Amino acid sequence: MNITVIYGSDAGATKAVATRIAKKIQGKAIDIKSATAADFESCDLLILGAPTYGNGDLQSDWEAHIDTLKSADIANKKVALFGTGDQVNYPESFVDSMGILYDHVVEQGGVVVGFTETDGYDYSASTAERDGRFVGLALDQDNQSSKTDKRITTWISQLT
Repeated sequence: MNITVIYGSDAGATKAVATRIAKKIQGKAIDIKSATAADFESCDLLILGAPTYGNGDLQSDWEAHIDTLKSADIANKKVALFGTGDQVNYPESFVDSMGILYDHVVEQGGVVVGFTETDGYDYSASTAERDGRFVGLALDQDNQSSKTDKRITTWISQLT
């Protein structure tokens, strides 16, 4: 299976997670700053990842390059999402960026896979929560990094 992980990252935490996921799933990781529409289209499974900034904002590189995603033909493509956030300091917008990416993918006809349970998290609101589950893999590298490997492994097992 040909798998592409496209991510945005400022401080490096999301890049590190994207690299870990790509390695575990034998895919390739591409920074959104250098991604092309073909990168979104030419894989069997597309994984998108982003950190949440401020009060629920999409990471700046994703903001600057969202048109690359919008221009890609991802109709009927299997897409998985992951988001990094801080549920302690930003409990009202935990992994909101993942919810923003979800909306773009669904609008373009992508088939989102990899929903995860909200158990084990302590936050008050998230646009990434739909029908009681996260639309992808939610990670808190600031407060729950010890759970990251297990969460990634469990999540990947349902994608392939």
